[in-house]
Amino acid sequence: MRIEHDIKLGFKDVMIRPKRSTLKSRSQVTLERNFTFLNSTANWKGVPIMAANMDTVGTFEMALELSKLKLFTAIHKHYSVEEWNSFLSDAPNGLEDFIAISTGTGNEDSNKLKAVFESNPQLKFICIDVANGYSEHFVNFVQQTRKLYPDKVIIAGNVVTGEMVEQLLLSGADIVKVGIGPGSVCTTRVKTGVGYPQLSAIIECADAAHGLGGQIISDGGCATPGDVAKAFGAGADFVMLGGMFSGHTQSGGKVITRNGKQYKQFYGMSSSTAMDKYVGGVAEYRASEGKTVEVPYKGDVKNTLQDILGGLRSTCTYVGAERLKELTKRTTFIRVAEQENQVYNK
Repeated sequence: MRIEHDIKLGFKDVMIRPKRSTLKSRSQVTLERNFTFLNSTANWKGVPIMAANMDTVGTFEMALELSKLKLFTAIHKHYSVEEWNSFLSDAPNGLEDFIAISTGTGNEDSNKLKAVFESNPQLKFICIDVANGYSEHFVNFVQQTRKLYPDKVIIAGNVVTGEMVEQLLLSGADIVKVGIGPGSVCTTRVKTGVGYPQLSAIIECADAAHGLGGQIISDGGCATPGDVAKAFGAGADFVMLGGMFSGHTQSGGKVITRNGKQYKQFYGMSSSTAMDKYVGGVAEYRASEGKTVEVPYKGDVKNTLQDILGGLRSTCTYVGAERLKELTKRTTFIRVAEQENQVYNK
């Protein structure tokens, strides 16, 4: 046993210090980024914000809406091959640049992935998603997937330390998903005691990835547009959102009416709700590591998108970053004890 005494930080522990700027308006800020990926060598251009591959968030409907503004969606893994074929037969041109097909690491997952690609070779992104990206089995699966799909962009995760980011990139991943336990409906940290404060995880993992020419996704922990800005400021190349994209018309989940108000169900993919739905319940050798909540219905996701993108542009103007790419170079974090005046929040 050992103890690390360095302080690790989450989004609530810091704010971004403003700096002089020559920008006159938020409209001058460019949020699009260009990436060339490490192993696939593919190029991508868009706004690097992603909808999470949860079945209440990463839906086909969400992908269609987000792609209009060049945002990305990691489609959840529970759609059938037939549903994928039907969706892509009517999909607009260029949508394949803004969606990933998600997969686990089992034989059934591999077979479904193969079947979808056989019918839809235009797809470019694979998201290999497990809760614990530290297993040898996971690394081997990433290596095998790279051999089978040498020209596809592979997203792999989740991890929270630099050495594992490097391992996954060297094993064939292009982008590594960073985050263990920060999600709003994730209970891993309280069920297992395992986790890593998200801001520090981003800083350390981005440093490791960029040293090899790879990219990272900050996955989880963002509750406000300001958190999204902090994730980019810390060095994240992409920011993945779950809770912030839940509860919309385009989101999945049952609609519930209570006392005349509408809610949408939102749950973690390791929750008992998800496991009851997809694998017949929680296996006797494990515990549920997610919660199920009812989110007030938020309407069309485009209103939330304006809030997120507008807030991010405003962050850039506060520090003088004309392009999103410049934000991390112009970010100075200050440690704080409070974020906002909450007099009227009660």
